[in-house]
Amino acid sequence: MASPMPTPTHRVKRRRLDLSPPPHLNDLADELLFLILDRAAAHDPRALKSFSLVSRACHAAESRHRRVLRPFRPDLLPAALARYPALSRLDLSLCPRLPDAALAALPAAPSVSAVDLSRSRGFGAAGLAALVAACPNLTDLDLSNGLDLGDAAAAEVAKARRLQRLSLSRCKRITDMGLGCIAVGCPDLRELSLKWCIGVTHLGLDLLALKCNKLNILDLSYTMIVKKCFPAIMKLQSLQVLLLVGCNGIDDDALTSLDQECSKSLQVLDMSNYYNVTHVGVLSIVKAMPNLLELNLSYCSPVTPSMSSSFEMIHKLQTLKLDGCQFMDDGLKSIGKSCVSLRELSLSKCSGVTDTDLSFVVPRLKNLLKLDVTCCRKITDVSLAAITTSCPSLISLRMESCSLVSSKGLQLIGRRCTHLEELDLTDTDLDDEGLKALSGCSKLSSLKIGICLRITDEGLRHVSKSCPDLRDIDLYRSGAISDEGVTHIAQGCPMLESINLSYCTKLTDCSLRSLSKCIKLNTLEIRGCPMVSSAGLSEIATGCRLLSKLDIKKCFEINDMGMIFLSQFSHNLRQINLSYCSVTDIGLISLSSICGLQNMTIVHLAGVTPNGLIAALMVCGLRKVKLHEAFKSMVPSHMLKVVEARGCLFQWINKPYQVAVEPCDVWKQQSQDLLVQ
Repeated sequence: MASPMPTPTHRVKRRRLDLSPPPHLNDLADELLFLILDRAAAHDPRALKSFSLVSRACHAAESRHRRVLRPFRPDLLPAALARYPALSRLDLSLCPRLPDAALAALPAAPSVSAVDLSRSRGFGAAGLAALVAACPNLTDLDLSNGLDLGDAAAAEVAKARRLQRLSLSRCKRITDMGLGCIAVGCPDLRELSLKWCIGVTHLGLDLLALKCNKLNILDLSYTMIVKKCFPAIMKLQSLQVLLLVGCNGIDDDALTSLDQECSKSLQVLDMSNYYNVTHVGVLSIVKAMPNLLELNLSYCSPVTPSMSSSFEMIHKLQTLKLDGCQFMDDGLKSIGKSCVSLRELSLSKCSGVTDTDLSFVVPRLKNLLKLDVTCCRKITDVSLAAITTSCPSLISLRMESCSLVSSKGLQLIGRRCTHLEELDLTDTDLDDEGLKALSGCSKLSSLKIGICLRITDEGLRHVSKSCPDLRDIDLYRSGAISDEGVTHIAQGCPMLESINLSYCTKLTDCSLRSLSKCIKLNTLEIRGCPMVSSAGLSEIATGCRLLSKLDIKKCFEINDMGMIFLSQFSHNLRQINLSYCSVTDIGLISLSSICGLQNMTIVHLAGVTPNGLIAALMVCGLRKVKLHEAFKSMVPSHMLKVVEARGCLFQWINKPYQVAVEPCDVWKQQSQDLLVQ
């Protein structure tokens, strides 16, 4: 018998163990690395700091990545600019006090093209000279609220010859001489704001028009311009946006002096808050500016049929704002005939708007995307039916305090206007059925339904299921809402950034625990919610690292423990209202460790002493503090002056102590009675 054939043995190849080191961080392309850092910073800006501490390579990568710097302390500027060589924007608005010496210490920063000094004080011409010298490629400079800046400072700004955008809003000491220096030194200016620059006249504007012929945007709101200024303004052949809000030196006579079609490039004109302009002046405007796309005449003279008919000359008009105006007979109807290309119509707080007028107008505005009829208290379901039938493509509808529209009428909005992104139904008869009808509005990002006393948790459940992209919701004084409804919103709307739950008195810490999962939340208002406590606030502090605005007034159960959690985790907090809380000196001093905190309201805090208040104010760099007037005599005046010298503004409040929180229905009735009176 033959012996069996031997089975061939297959030698198994062993895979060699790769002992080579993993790819080094330096091997990654900067584009990929920066993309990773961007995603990390979107979740928590402080993640970049943690990343930079991992290794030297991470530290170097983070230094190359950063483009924007927002320091809290000016003394750290030289070291920060040395560390971040690729910076393009320097935001110093969080430094309330910025002396000339701090700007003089700046090292050369050729990469910096934009600087924001809009909320800083203490610097002058010498500091600006140092800034311009250190940033030779400066193209964008914001000096808004520079109340102490004059012509000498403007002369130093003029040395930034590459400047394209400049804001001098509220620089009231700048005159024609300073503006002339800027006009000569900065011929490439594209955007200029002279809002509240009351020292500027036609002389400065003449030179500006002569030298800065590339200007696209000019803001002259609340200045002393008169008839003589118009020829200079109209010489700006590239001008596209002109803002003239509250310039009451302009009247019909000034406007009739405009040459016909003198500004063909102008697309946006804001002449709101005018009391001396009638339909005669408006007719001159539309003749002289035939290519306007946006016109704002809010809070001006009554709207007559002749004024409305004149809009027909502006064939391309897309946005018309007439807020606060009085409509005469057939004034609104004429808009329907003459402005058929409108995409946005704003009639907020207008008197004389009726169902007859709106029902005539909206069917003729086929392209309308945004409509504001806030406080048009005479319109009813008739108007709403016309709006929803004729304008199904609306993306924004504001109907606050339209009290004659019924809950049944409001249901038409959700059924017919399914493209809505913004909806304001504050103080209306909205109920749960109306919210259920919004199930078709899946693109909704902003929903304001405060003082709607008939909505309940069931209605919010419908919203949470149908509006996953919701970012802003206002439930102010919607008293029937409980923890269940807030939980529905928190779970169904993960993109939520802002929520107002003030005076929703049924809410407890469960609501805050649910909201703590919304990691993009930056604004939380829970004023007058007496059952929330520090336990719930601690959940918000640890979960919502982007929180920047917090209102906890009359949250009596919030104490020092809540402040300690905020100080540890809420490093982006900028504004807080602590009035009537149970916070003492310990909590206030803990809160003061947040470097970026700007505004604080601390009225009627029984546990805070003058010594504790001064200790907190000396530690943090607050810009504005609201205090009860009683503290003014308790705190040494020289200490207050020290804090004010650092850039802090005190606002003294003299309100009586009032603990009780009125029920929402009682408060609403009192408000309506006051309105009738």
